[in-house]
Amino acid sequence: MKNEQQLVRECLANQRGAQQELYEKYKAKMFGICLRYMQTREEAEDVLLDGFMKVFRDLGQFNFKGPLEGWIRKVMVNTALMHLRKKARFNFQNVDNELIIDKIEVEPVVFQSIRRAAIVAMIQALPSGYQTIFNLYAIEGFSHQEISEKLGIKESTSRSQYTRARRLLQELLWKERVV
Repeated sequence: MKNEQQLVRECLANQRGAQQELYEKYKAKMFGICLRYMQTREEAEDVLLDGFMKVFRDLGQFNFKGPLEGWIRKVMVNTALMHLRKKARFNFQNVDNELIIDKIEVEPVVFQSIRRAAIVAMIQALPSGYQTIFNLYAIEGFSHQEISEKLGIKESTSRSQYTRARRLLQELLWKERVV
């Protein structure tokens, strides 16, 4: 197996074997990311393929200042957001400018007992606005300010959508008798 720098150099030289190796190395993790943002496996597959096309097209921009996986992850998240924008699937509910305080907490240990596929299915069941905000904030680690800038929404909308997403996920967990 090649080191990361060698693999990138070979991909930039359009060596098909290296491109296949890079795709095989990261496709499973990146597909998981795509699944979290899309409603169906088919949509996630489309995003994955589009994302990897962008990875190979823009690989020259990767500067080795961080891990390649992190850079590819960012490309996938941005590709998923672009797909959602194209379909106008950000359905945010109007909210007051007041921030909503989430008083219900789920212990992290609860998530350890749930199969990964079940969590992904629950996230996919969220309305698209909730799903997107939840992924960006809770999983990708963006701040509400960054999310508001990325999506062109108010910071308070990001906060309230996240709160509502958490509550809905908690309801789904209770419904499945997980909590």
